[in-house]
Amino acid sequence: MKKLLLFLLLSVLLNINAQTPITATISYQGYEETQASLGQAEYQIFLDNTDGVLDKPIFLIDGFDPGDTRSIAQMYDLLGFNGQNLGNILRDEGFDLVLLNFPTYINENDEQINGGADYIQRNALSLVELINQINAQKVGTEELVVIGPSMGGLIARYALRYMEQNSLEHETRLYVSWDSPHLGANIPIGLQYFFNFLGEQDGNEQIQDLVANSLKNPAAKEMLLDHFLGHLADGSTFEQNPTLKLPVGAPNFRDAFQTELDAMGFPQQTRNISITNGSGIGLEIGSPGTNMVDDAFDVSIPNIDNAFAEIVINFTPAANQTIEVANVGVFAQILPLPLPATQLASFIANSESPPDNDGYDSAPGGKSDLESIIGDTQGNPLLEDFVAALNQSSYSFIPTISSLAISNTNDFHDSPDIGGIHNSPFVAWYIPDNNENHVTLTQFNVDFVLPEIRNEVASINDNIFANKYILKGNPVSNNISIQLDNSYNYNNIDITIVNITGQKLLQVNYNSVVNEINIPINLNSDVYFLTINDSETTINKKIIVK
Repeated sequence: MKKLLLFLLLSVLLNINAQTPITATISYQGYEETQASLGQAEYQIFLDNTDGVLDKPIFLIDGFDPGDTRSIAQMYDLLGFNGQNLGNILRDEGFDLVLLNFPTYINENDEQINGGADYIQRNALSLVELINQINAQKVGTEELVVIGPSMGGLIARYALRYMEQNSLEHETRLYVSWDSPHLGANIPIGLQYFFNFLGEQDGNEQIQDLVANSLKNPAAKEMLLDHFLGHLADGSTFEQNPTLKLPVGAPNFRDAFQTELDAMGFPQQTRNISITNGSGIGLEIGSPGTNMVDDAFDVSIPNIDNAFAEIVINFTPAANQTIEVANVGVFAQILPLPLPATQLASFIANSESPPDNDGYDSAPGGKSDLESIIGDTQGNPLLEDFVAALNQSSYSFIPTISSLAISNTNDFHDSPDIGGIHNSPFVAWYIPDNNENHVTLTQFNVDFVLPEIRNEVASINDNIFANKYILKGNPVSNNISIQLDNSYNYNNIDITIVNITGQKLLQVNYNSVVNEINIPINLNSDVYFLTINDSETTINKKIIVK
């Protein structure tokens, strides 16, 4: 009875199971703002199913959500996989979930702020305040786990590092970046040109809202690698400057944000791991220059009858090539047929890829699609017809290289070789072979992240083993590759693999090896334990076989 009363009291004091507003105590002034303001957010605590006490908090930070269309309940559903929910699993094991959402609100300057698409920095400062409050409220000394899906990973990274740089204790042991755009995100530039042009010509409010809320907001302008605003001719709101064909971010936003983020770096007092949904073996999404749509559609033009548009949208091209990525003609059909149509407007935009990088649209990466940008098309004939006519809807939203923050390559089509030719700030990572939908949980990446959250792997599950043995990728499939540091001598190395029941499935011995050990395997998809023994070192490693 006393325990129940204590639980009810804590629930009231902490507003548990209710959405609670929170306001940052540190203000932020955006690049094009005339004054600073305090960020606002809302959070909800889901206590564990064991003792009902807030003592093992795990944060989940919402990502890009213009107009706050994703509720906290839908954020929780984001943790679903294979008929299960990671949140439920963790709560059954005694962890508490703290979900942070960024709604639309009126700030202290009487300005309306679209929180789900606001400046990443301002949202991060709201997270700073929530971390401070939860650390003050929690029972015991358990350190936090902070999970950031998509843009939420940037918000979390910024907040944690900001606290370190400003002598604020975040008491966080694990930072999980989940398909986050550390080097930028991508929406096909051809689509951006098209929607911006047609929104002006057609007067379609849904298209105009799409451009305003999904492309022109601060977060999109901070993250998108290529943004139509960076290509406009002087004095025009839609025409392309023909000399600006190479990828370029939104003026005054993209470069400034990435420069700030790079200068801050990653949190230094946390264990930083990454889940990516993009292919780790270089599989492309479509191919450079892929045609997305080539068709004619009825459009509504004020005071014009029988108007239609001929629309061609293509992916960006292969390296060092130029291609039309948007070609739109708007016509009025003169009746009776077969009198020729009269052209009312036209728009053409070209894109050029740099010599060292095929176009972003087809790069290996976490996938998104046009339907995700547009949302509900019901009741909008143009958008319904446009979606139905698509030849290619999926595109690379978060390139794999960006999700892993691999900064020493310009080619987003590279296959990641972390610990080899590529540098990444993460100590452990999950990379699938195939391109998956953005922020998708699978049995494989859950098997990777659960031991990390449980704190079972702090000393044994790094991809880098004290710089002596570097596991080149995990999960694995047909081969385990271990890179060696040739400043050591490698003699009499015993390597064993056992399954979760302890059954030994493989044992091999190596002598006088250099550079790399490659172990062919033929194992079913599951979790196994790899042990490396030499005269000086014993290392245990959990591996995932796909």
